[in-house]
Amino acid sequence: MSNHTARSRIARAVAFGSIAAMTVVGLAACSSPGSGSNDKVGVSLIVKTTSNPYFVSMETAAKQAAAKDGVNLTLAAGKQDGDTDTQVQAIENAISRGDKGILITPNGPAVNNEIEKARKAGLYVIALDTAPDPANTVDITYATDNFAAGEAIGKWTAAKLDGKKAVIAMVDLNATQNITVDYNRDTGFLTGMGIKVPDKNKNGSEAPTGKYTGGKGGDYQIAGHQPSNGAEDGGRTAMETILSKVPGVNVVYAINEPAAYGAYQALKAAGKTDGVLLVAIDGGCTGVGYVKQGILGATSQQYPSKMATEGMQAIVKLAKTGKKPSTSSGLDFHNTGSQLITDQPVTGLKSIDTDQGSKICWKN
Repeated sequence: MSNHTARSRIARAVAFGSIAAMTVVGLAACSSPGSGSNDKVGVSLIVKTTSNPYFVSMETAAKQAAAKDGVNLTLAAGKQDGDTDTQVQAIENAISRGDKGILITPNGPAVNNEIEKARKAGLYVIALDTAPDPANTVDITYATDNFAAGEAIGKWTAAKLDGKKAVIAMVDLNATQNITVDYNRDTGFLTGMGIKVPDKNKNGSEAPTGKYTGGKGGDYQIAGHQPSNGAEDGGRTAMETILSKVPGVNVVYAINEPAAYGAYQALKAAGKTDGVLLVAIDGGCTGVGYVKQGILGATSQQYPSKMATEGMQAIVKLAKTGKKPSTSSGLDFHNTGSQLITDQPVTGLKSIDTDQGSKICWKN
């Protein structure tokens, strides 16, 4: 692809109101964006934000798959986690171009109407990482079983507590939108701890104090739920807020590793890292390094590159053969898997160590 061709394509995309960071790859000189000649298939990948390496890894994998599978790929991203306006505009652009499909990590329910509009226009929409609410807003979701990933770090934490009281800080994703990846990880963690969660479809329905039954069991106190927007600075602010109210925190759950590292920085600044069990979900190479350093006790590793690659292949296959992808057995989505990473394994809980995890982590 020549630089002149790329600039021309991007200029036309901007004319449709696309975001400034949009990139187009895999263009054919004589093909239309949607299908055109040479069997090119138009696909848009719309991620939450490119400030998180997790979503950057999706973009990298999508570019590689696009080059291999003959795809006109358009990349777009929210300005930050929770930015739905930019995602809505990117969906509008995909419809205008006549793309065959959209891969999207939804920033919240505010994008649902636009997704439904795209589907009515004939685009096949696959959610990656984060299922919309309701799940049938999209055609299918390719994601980690986020509840299971949260449950694994919850079980590990309960076992490591060895019966001690758990004073738990919950560093969540978002305070204003009910996002599936947020509440599935959150409630999965609490369920793994053996804490009753009356409503698994939202954060904070658990009793503020009570008993946990995981491991040897014991008393617990929820020190607070605070949003982080999945970012390091947000994680630090969330942890500072919780510590200002409950300084005796000894368990920290974080929605992802950037937020977890921010929480760690707040704990370190307060001189409170000793004896604190800090766990998260992601399993990026940096996060696996945090486990190896002892900053994190455990993380659940997921595979964003696999989500993007398999999602891309599904749209191409559908466009060329008419065959739709299917969900995993017993689930309402296509599960791309997760594994518990820790150098402190506990009896009865399957895990791999950081040496193994570093060989299969996604780059960040």
